[in-house]
Amino acid sequence: MALNYIWAGFFVVGFAVALLRFLTGETGVFADMVQSTFDMAKTSVDIAIYLIGVISLWQGIMRVGEKGGAVRHLTRLVSPFFSRLFPEVPKNHPAIGAMMMNFSANMLGLDNAATPLGLKAMNELQELNPEKDKASNAMIMFIVLNTSGLTIVPVSVMAIRAAQGAVNPADVFLPILLATYFASLGGLIAVSIRQRINLLQPVILGWLLGITGLIGLFLWWFSQLDPAQVGTLSSAAGNGIILLIIMTFFVLALVKRINVYEAFIDGAKEGFGVSIKIIPYLVAMLVAIGLFRTSGALDYLVEGFRMVFALFLEDTRFVDALPTALMKPLSGSGARGMMVEQIEHFGVDGFVGRLASVFQGSTETTFYTLAVYFGAVNVSKTRYALGAGLFADFCGIVAAIVIAYLFFG
Repeated sequence: MALNYIWAGFFVVGFAVALLRFLTGETGVFADMVQSTFDMAKTSVDIAIYLIGVISLWQGIMRVGEKGGAVRHLTRLVSPFFSRLFPEVPKNHPAIGAMMMNFSANMLGLDNAATPLGLKAMNELQELNPEKDKASNAMIMFIVLNTSGLTIVPVSVMAIRAAQGAVNPADVFLPILLATYFASLGGLIAVSIRQRINLLQPVILGWLLGITGLIGLFLWWFSQLDPAQVGTLSSAAGNGIILLIIMTFFVLALVKRINVYEAFIDGAKEGFGVSIKIIPYLVAMLVAIGLFRTSGALDYLVEGFRMVFALFLEDTRFVDALPTALMKPLSGSGARGMMVEQIEHFGVDGFVGRLASVFQGSTETTFYTLAVYFGAVNVSKTRYALGAGLFADFCGIVAAIVIAYLFFG
């Protein structure tokens, strides 16, 4: 419902602002708005056609990884850490396995596999819930970690950047990975404080200090380099990690004697269907956002934010990318459309285009996820789940801005 009002609002507010401009003598504004609808419709289809190939490719690769046991190995690796975050859930309860599989699938970009696993986990947690209409602590922890959006391979973001002609579509890979980690860490800490989970337990503390220390060291090292070196190393590391993941998937599948070709084809077929389904949503959002910008309304909104931040910051370039960050908790398709529009307007390899890409990849559709997951088990009292989820998004947004300045200058 929120998306419905936002989408309609783009048209209504855009027309109202354009009418005011027309009445003040800017007679060409309506013609520009109509032209933008055609331009954005064409852009959305061009991107969707490119996405058919890229998403099919990656869905095929991900299916090979799934069949080869990559998800299961990742689950086994993180299980000691996550089991301590859910003290209400018995150690061998089916909910543990479903949650671990959901987290693993999300990290590997297996969206179609992640959602059913997430719903299964919610149903298992509901079995343990003494108050069926009220979210349990375990449910809230699961939802917040889910909405923090930790993803190892941001396939769709890199695909869109490639479709828009980026010199190196994977140059946002490491910034997204780092920003989404801080979003997850923020959500974890917020929920742990509310639930009085002791984060000083040796296993939890070891994981948090180890990963945070490694990332801190990594960021410190990058901060010592000049922008050209940062870009070169980020590109090399990002592409290298992606290739390593692909090769690992294939090696694991071959070791298990999986028919890699057939597994790839099965996943690619599914990817084709996903790509086709994106087209109507992409057209709807891009046309609305393009009209909103051409009318001048988006410029007024952004300048309002810029005036506020300019009171205490000198560099406010990040404000131009903020609409993507603000849209993401409400709608994934809306944020995707906003990102594409900003790339079109500011350039795919410019600072704003890259930051919008990092925003898109480092936060999650919090409102949608809460509605689907809690709705599936008829939980109406969500307690502090929304606040914790939005706090995780806020951490991801702040981290994305800081990291974008570090990586892209």
